[in-house]
Amino acid sequence: MAEALGGSRALVPGLRVGHFTDLEALTGSTVVLVEEGAVGAVDVRGAAPGTRETDLLSPENTVEKVQAILLTGGSAFGLRAADGVVRYLAERGKGFPTPGGVVPIVPAAVLYDLGRGKVHRPPGAEAGYQAALAVGEEVEE
Repeated sequence: MAEALGGSRALVPGLRVGHFTDLEALTGSTVVLVEEGAVGAVDVRGAAPGTRETDLLSPENTVEKVQAILLTGGSAFGLRAADGVVRYLAERGKGFPTPGGVVPIVPAAVLYDLGRGKVHRPPGAEAGYQAALAVGEEVEE
C-alpha cells in the first residue's frame, strides 16, 4: 500500500513539501519544491554517500539555482525517484534555461533503508512524481 502526503512543515513563501510513502516496503521519498529556484548548498559526508547532482551546488559551477531537492529511501536504487521530480518540473516548464530547452535541477540524496519492509521495492520515478504531485503549502498540525 502506498500513499502520498502533502503539506509543508514550515511556512516559507515559495517552499512546498510533498511526500510519498510505500507502507509495504517501509520507504518513501520527500521533495522540497522551489519551482522559481533557490540557491542550494551541500556538505556530503559519510563512508558511502548516495547523491545525484550535488556537484552542481558548488559555487564555481554554472547552475545557480535548484528547483527541488529530493530526500529518498532505497539506497542507490532510490536515486531514480529524482527522475519523477524532473518530469513533474519539466511538464511545468521549470528549470535551468538552455538552448535545447529547460532542464530541471533536482539534487538528491538517499539513505539506506533496504530490507525493512515486507517487499523489496525502492522508490522509483513514480514515487518522486507522486511526491511532487502531493506538494502543499498548508501547515500540518
